[in-house]
Amino acid sequence: MSVKIGISPIAWQNDDLPDITKDYTMEQALKEAREIGYVGVERGQRMPHDTDGLRAYLDKYDITLCGGWCSGNLLVNTVEDEIKSMTQQVEQFIALGAPCIVYAECSNTIQCEIDTPVNHRPKLSRDEILAYAEKLSEVAKWCAQKGMPLAYHNHMGSIIESEADIDALMEGSSDDVHLCFDTGHCLFGGGDVMATMERWKHRIYHMHYKDIRPEIVADIRANDKSFLDAVLGGAFTVPGDGCIDFGAVTNALKAMDYHGWIVVEAEQDPRLAPPYEYSKKGFDHIMDCCESAGLEITK
Repeated sequence: MSVKIGISPIAWQNDDLPDITKDYTMEQALKEAREIGYVGVERGQRMPHDTDGLRAYLDKYDITLCGGWCSGNLLVNTVEDEIKSMTQQVEQFIALGAPCIVYAECSNTIQCEIDTPVNHRPKLSRDEILAYAEKLSEVAKWCAQKGMPLAYHNHMGSIIESEADIDALMEGSSDDVHLCFDTGHCLFGGGDVMATMERWKHRIYHMHYKDIRPEIVADIRANDKSFLDAVLGGAFTVPGDGCIDFGAVTNALKAMDYHGWIVVEAEQDPRLAPPYEYSKKGFDHIMDCCESAGLEITK
């Protein structure tokens, strides 16, 4: 059993707040990520969009594609229309050997609205989430039949944010719907990271290692600030720089015989958190946690 360590390029190239990373390039992100030791990178919006171009781009930096975001619209789309909208990305990810599609519902999310408090995020009742999960199962089944697992990403500002949201989504969906478990979003959303991991260990397919600074999260909640305010304020950081016990998280992965990707995803203002420095800090902490847990790393 072994894991691979990847990273999202969002520390160098923020898609939601491009102005804060205007002094960095995607080429720098891939070059520095590989120098640090990361062997995979999730797809960024400022990478080539065509499959051959993306393959050549990744090959140039000797780094593999370890997944990537898919903005879902299943609340407003039919299953057939949602599948149609995803087909190009699914086929591209299959061609490039990506482990999964990282899917999240974005039709009504407020994660990119800097003037909308994260406290005002859209909420569904348990029954509404169960109905949504039934539709999502059909999409995930199609993805599985194509050979590309779908892993749902719990995310702040969206309909699947809290621990109860995750529970309802997993309970209402088939095993074709995997979980891309994001530690930072789970805790920011008021969830218990370790309890949620234990409950859904058989559905976790992809891991996002994101840490948080609890005092900043508390300020965002108390003062009705937005998700993007949280990013700019430094609510998120790399493993080992916040309050989450990634030793315990990694021990849990070892216990569940996890053999997928561990991906660092920690968007911050690079003026406050230089991308290379912080990405290396996160990588080194993961290496230490894996060594302590006896979790083998593919290099």
